[in-house]
Amino acid sequence: MPDRLSFVLLAVVLAVPGGAAAQEPPTSRLSLDEAQSRAVEASHRLAEARAREAAAQAVVASRAAADLPILSAAAGFTRTNHVVEFSVPGPTGVPSVIYPDVPNNYRARLDLQWPIYTGGRDDALERAARAEAAAVSAEVAVARADLQLEVARAFWAVVTARAAATVLEQGVARAQAHVADARERFNAGLVPPNEIASAEAQAARARMLLIEARNQRDVSVADLSRLVGTDPGQPIEPAAALDAATGPSAQSQTLLDEARGARGERRAIERRIEAADEQLAATAASRRPMVAVAAGFDYARPNPRIFPRVDAWKESWDVGVNVGWTLWDGGRSAADIAASASLASAARLRLEEFDSILGVEIRQRTLDIDAGRAAVAAADETVRAAAEARRVVAERYRAGAGAQIEVLDAEYALLQSELDRTRALAGVRLAEARLIRALGR
Repeated sequence: MPDRLSFVLLAVVLAVPGGAAAQEPPTSRLSLDEAQSRAVEASHRLAEARAREAAAQAVVASRAAADLPILSAAAGFTRTNHVVEFSVPGPTGVPSVIYPDVPNNYRARLDLQWPIYTGGRDDALERAARAEAAAVSAEVAVARADLQLEVARAFWAVVTARAAATVLEQGVARAQAHVADARERFNAGLVPPNEIASAEAQAARARMLLIEARNQRDVSVADLSRLVGTDPGQPIEPAAALDAATGPSAQSQTLLDEARGARGERRAIERRIEAADEQLAATAASRRPMVAVAAGFDYARPNPRIFPRVDAWKESWDVGVNVGWTLWDGGRSAADIAASASLASAARLRLEEFDSILGVEIRQRTLDIDAGRAAVAAADETVRAAAEARRVVAERYRAGAGAQIEVLDAEYALLQSELDRTRALAGVRLAEARLIRALGR
């Protein structure tokens, strides 16, 4: 009976998802493009930028509606005190009430307001709102480019950490093999016991570096998971190899021209210059007269426009043209114009500053790529030389013509050169991602 019960419990555990025998979450294999696409969909920061863009478009719609008529409806009830009725004798001798006692007053009105001339102020404000909306749209592109750069940095950090862990795993395997060899030579009476301790110390140091590399890999995977919107505990395997890919090879001036036309930051500044100019025009237009058409339809009881007053529902209407012109405002318009002009000047200076920095940035990114590729080539030579030196020293050690310290030094030099090559390859990849960001691609 206990055996049958144990069998049933085991079957239940194996059948229920998430039980003790639950499998590890599947590994998600992502390319850089896929990671960036998923990050764009999952980013709260980008969603916030899009919300600001929607708000700017709503402001444009509000400014565009300023030229349209406004129709409003109003209704009200007023209770007044009693008054003595005023009446005059009629031709037949019956008094005619001129002002009756009507304490309950009801009123309903349809009102129309239509500005037909604002001196160009409303049009300028609409153009300013459209320019600001275009600037915010450019900032959305900037946020997307920043996010893609952040994803690329996290992506290549994962690839680099995985490559470094692979290098260190190989180093640990070589160190453990050397420990085993040292023990065999000690058992044969060929080496003293301190050589075993030295080999074990080298192997322990390699394991410590491997632990650090694996921890850095897990931290990088968690950061990439956060960006792409997945569970931080889900394994991610980058579908890319850490090699020196060929990046842009155009001249710096060509790249600079491309960046000036593609960078969202520059488009945003240009649109804000337009918005500042239109805001200046709108402020200057406030000195011109404004003309508006006003109309209304009243339905009231009693209607104050009907004489004599009658406690009955009566209708009336009115149409008029209103002209307003501010002749003196104590310097407010002049101050507003000066402020708008200063903002426009500041935006132009900001554009000049951005152009000056952009040229330096493009030059710096291209130099970083060239220097990184040169460093990779040098690291390749270093790895080949270190591997050859290790092979020669190991052969001499096995032949009894070399010391163990030479073997340990050669092992460490090979391990360090392989890690240096990994870092150089990662530097090239990161420099290429930064150049792509600087070009606005």
